[in-house]
Amino acid sequence: MDIMCSFAHIAVFLVFAVVNSQNTFTQPIIWQDLADIDVIRVNETFYYSASNMHFSPSAPLLRSWDLVNWEFFAHSLPTLDKDYPKFNLEGTSAYNQGVYASSIAYNSHKGLYYWVGCLVGTDKTYIYTARDPQGPWEEASVISDYCYYDDGILIDDDGAMYVAYGKWVPNGADAKIWVARLTDDLQHDVAEEVFQSDEEIQYIEGARFYKINGTYYIWLVNHHSEFGQGQIVLKSSGGPFGPYDSWRRVLGSSGNPIPGAGSPLQGGIVDTPNGDWWYIAFVDMWPAGRYPVLAPIIWDDDGWPSVVFDGENNWGSNYPYPLVKHETKPLARKDDFSELGSQYEWNHNPDNSKWSLEEGLKLQTATVTDDFFLARNTLTHRILGPNSTLTIELDFSSMKDGDMAGLAVFRYNADLISVTKEENGTSLQMIHNIAMDATDGWHTVEKGEVVASKPLYGSRTWLRAQAINAGNQVVATFSYSTDGIDFLPFGDTHHSLNGAVYFLGTRYGVFNYATNEFGGSVTIKSLEITQGE
Repeated sequence: MDIMCSFAHIAVFLVFAVVNSQNTFTQPIIWQDLADIDVIRVNETFYYSASNMHFSPSAPLLRSWDLVNWEFFAHSLPTLDKDYPKFNLEGTSAYNQGVYASSIAYNSHKGLYYWVGCLVGTDKTYIYTARDPQGPWEEASVISDYCYYDDGILIDDDGAMYVAYGKWVPNGADAKIWVARLTDDLQHDVAEEVFQSDEEIQYIEGARFYKINGTYYIWLVNHHSEFGQGQIVLKSSGGPFGPYDSWRRVLGSSGNPIPGAGSPLQGGIVDTPNGDWWYIAFVDMWPAGRYPVLAPIIWDDDGWPSVVFDGENNWGSNYPYPLVKHETKPLARKDDFSELGSQYEWNHNPDNSKWSLEEGLKLQTATVTDDFFLARNTLTHRILGPNSTLTIELDFSSMKDGDMAGLAVFRYNADLISVTKEENGTSLQMIHNIAMDATDGWHTVEKGEVVASKPLYGSRTWLRAQAINAGNQVVATFSYSTDGIDFLPFGDTHHSLNGAVYFLGTRYGVFNYATNEFGGSVTIKSLEITQGE
């Protein structure tokens, strides 16, 4: 059932390449952890929705006008469900839960954008809508009895809404796909099982739902013992409920478009204004995360899609630009926090009463704890590949005894460079080897040890972390400065852990928490992230 790259496909791609040869792009299209992709086009603008699990706000949205250059601009889910204490870090946590593969769609009949997703940990499906994708996004419905796991939305020609989805099963044993129709008030209505996997297909999930030239398709991630991780597509010979009586494998182990990474899988397809089709998938680059890659798609006379591979039947490392190149806001830049951009996300829901924008980002202590992973109001930023450097200017003049503030590099383990206020003075410390354990429900099992310390004077310092994607590793080093010009290395090297199923890549974190009592604060005067090769 495999689709191979035929001579006809190669010929089509060669013509395509000649026409567009003046510009090519190199994978990945974004050097950041942005997985479980859904992509749509509304008029001339493309919108990209991704997962971010326990980070808040959730379901990050990016936009592009050429499918290659993207910029953050919003989140579809303003907050994780505040009725669940674990999303608020209230004595417990939701690490590796929250927003998995969700979906976005535009209903031209109503002039509304829709986001639909099941929050893992609640077993509820949440639907948010907006007139403008920039927001505000507002809760339109909560479906309490159904978790539309890894769902795909379809807005049919008459405006009716359907959702294709799987079922969350911890051991991954269930390989069935359902389609549900939603009522006008966005509640669960008719639902039917439309596809049952078998030994030939094996495990499937990650549904995306399309109607193309009058035919209904369900696009699915495939995990197969022989073909590896890839993609299959189901094709209906009837309506949205099927029957889905034929399928094709679109991707198996399709090469490594980014050296050292895995093969592409999951994601979504979209057409351009000129009628070409493209597929955005992601590749595993653990522990850095899952990074997006882009390739063209062509359709045969029977309505089956196939990816245009390179000359060796692999997803290419380079392709011609889909459209005229369109510049977007750079991912690497300096921020003075005149606003809090959507490139940032809090570790779990923040306490919004404990941060403000006052000549920088003011962080009041929001938690009394000795556990970094339970400290509320840690602001995060994805690392950039292949390597990046993040520098903050920190005003620590208003800290109280016992407060810790600074810069972290973390996944499910963390290292910190921290300004620590104590009764007898202020010091700069490097806390090494903080770690959570998957077998303990992602609870902290190591709170770290101080491996470097020095007295710190005055009221301001500059802290820096450099993270490098080195093969299947992320290593980071720390440094500090007293003038923002000359930086001195400090502490040990951080190595991100990669021995458990943890769906998020390494991030930077800016933190301030109390170990004794509330009342202290710090101000991040600026944050600058630079990107290197």
